[in-house]
Amino acid sequence: MTVPASRRLTRDTRNAVLGGVCAGIARRYGLSRTGLRWAFVISCVLPGPQFIAYLLLWLLLPADY
Repeated sequence: MTVPASRRLTRDTRNAVLGGVCAGIARRYGLSRTGLRWAFVISCVLPGPQFIAYLLLWLLLPADY
């Protein structure tokens, strides 16, 4: 069973600021791109693997060419 293109999690290269990860997640789940980006930036002051998770998603998620 294939998932429709609008429902797949991909990097949004058209609205990307850095790698398109936040824009792709926001598009997939119907969230605000700007709000999700701010949430990520604010979460970076907390301890945790935010940067590693972002880099892994950047490498593993396919682009939406």
